[in-house]
Amino acid sequence: MTTTAKPKHIGRNISRIRELRGMKQEALAFAIGVTQQTVSNIEGSETIEDDKLDAIAEVLGVSAEAIKNYSDEAVFNIIGNTVNNHDNAALFQYHPTFNPIDKLIESYEENKKLYERLVQAEKDKNEYLEKLLKGK
Repeated sequence: MTTTAKPKHIGRNISRIRELRGMKQEALAFAIGVTQQTVSNIEGSETIEDDKLDAIAEVLGVSAEAIKNYSDEAVFNIIGNTVNNHDNAALFQYHPTFNPIDKLIESYEENKKLYERLVQAEKDKNEYLEKLLKGK
């Protein structure tokens, strides 16, 4: 008896990676120039056009291949293999190889830039709507 492997659900993989990155659909939508509803539709699709996948992969900081081959099992295996002593978890000490304060500042700067772009987009939209109302 032969079984065929179920094809990967690319949209679901995008959703999981986006969630692991702590990114909302709105932020991904803004970054790739579409609406939140479009991102929702993409995440519900089993397949995605290569150019869209490449743009999404770039925003998520992964390769298109990583999205195509993503699996929750692999993530859990990596986490499980990283922590060796589950019984003495209280004794486990994590020493990051980066300065956490630098990461906070980086995150703040990135969020500030995103916020400024969102505010500018709203201003542009309002200006456009005002021009439409004035009939110009």
